[in-house]
Amino acid sequence: MSETELRNADAEAETQLDEDDRLKPEFVSRVLEAADAGDSEGVRALVEPLHPADIADLFELTPEDRRAELATAIPDLLDGDVFAEMNDYVREQLLEALSPTELADIASELDTDDAVAIIEDLDADDQRAVLRQMEPDDRAAIEEALSYPEESAGRLMQRELIAVPEHWTVGDTLDYLRGHDDLTTDFWEVFVVDPAHRPIGTCALSWLLRTPRSIAIGDVMQREQTLIEVDMDQEEVALRFQKYALISAAVVDGSGRLVGMITVDDVVHIIQQEAGEDALLLSGAGEGDINEPVVESYKARVRWLIANLFTALVASSIIAAFEGTIARMVALATLMPIVAGVGGNAGTQTLAVTVRAIATNQLTESNTARAIVREIRVALLNGATIALIIGVGVAAIFSSATLGLVIAAAMMTNILVAGLAGVLVPVTLDRFNADPAVASSIFVTMTTDSIGFLAFLGLATASGLGG
Repeated sequence: MSETELRNADAEAETQLDEDDRLKPEFVSRVLEAADAGDSEGVRALVEPLHPADIADLFELTPEDRRAELATAIPDLLDGDVFAEMNDYVREQLLEALSPTELADIASELDTDDAVAIIEDLDADDQRAVLRQMEPDDRAAIEEALSYPEESAGRLMQRELIAVPEHWTVGDTLDYLRGHDDLTTDFWEVFVVDPAHRPIGTCALSWLLRTPRSIAIGDVMQREQTLIEVDMDQEEVALRFQKYALISAAVVDGSGRLVGMITVDDVVHIIQQEAGEDALLLSGAGEGDINEPVVESYKARVRWLIANLFTALVASSIIAAFEGTIARMVALATLMPIVAGVGGNAGTQTLAVTVRAIATNQLTESNTARAIVREIRVALLNGATIALIIGVGVAAIFSSATLGLVIAAAMMTNILVAGLAGVLVPVTLDRFNADPAVASSIFVTMTTDSIGFLAFLGLATASGLGG
């Protein structure tokens, strides 16, 4: 394709996107109308200018029962780059329609990490069938990657990298890069290794291009580097990249040998995935993917709703214990939800801050006590403010200073308890090596509801309200 044609294709692709780089609804409709009419050439003309990520978005925006029809119209555009950008559930649906040979061809086009992302979702029998169709070197690399734990650096890393010995000169390295067409083309730095293939430094491409050919690579490399263990969890990998502002990093095995590298473009996906994962786990919503099958979404959510049902019974039993007090003063029933609701929101705020701090390593054993004290101080300030507002308001509306004092004291108590629960629940889960994001909000809500009702109704009974 000529330069003019490339510019025209880019311009055409831009007209299909809105100001937020999302495919316009009218464009999606035109593509589907052309597919319905059996106009494969028309579909291809519309889709071909798009970036692989936008083609992947097109399939995600297409109704599930029409994706196969769209795929049939543009089979040659469904390459590895498109599948690598595609939502997991959408990709799985399309891959089911492909033969092992076709899957092997797609995987062979990709870097190891992207190929693994496609193959790891297949059933064991399908995995073996696809791997049998691949070249021995590609098959060995993917089988090795699949042997590592899920969401580990070993699954994430790519094997395609540039490594040179320390005794080479800059000229030797440049000649090597230019003289081997089979080397990877996507890299930002060259890894320098010792005779045992252990990484001892890195050399950025910019340094290579600006250094005289006669200089030894060992004299221009940077010896300080951040090494990633092959079994490190991907969330920890992302934190390393964020903390040390890395573009790429070497991955080493148990003996310290260089076995792969991870690049920042992979880490961006991890950060997005982990952030969304924690937010969904807090609510017990499972993976929360709109492309997830209905039955799987049901299974993921219903167990936490059932758990929430039983925790709600705790709060309900507290209300039942003060039935007489409520019957004598109906205003208490009107005000109870206010105490519980505000306390629940306060607990959720603290919980969100704490889970994020744990996930980003801001909250560790060394500063847990300080974090708890901080949240108590915040809760006291919030509690005093809200208690004053609600106390004065209730006293004025119901013409009862006692009722105003009771609800103010109950609100103060519940917000303080909410602050403590919001930090202690996730910290406790983390200390027991459990994911602190897993439905912590259910237990925090149970605590704030129960304490809110108990404090309000208990104080009301003790003060003689409704007597």
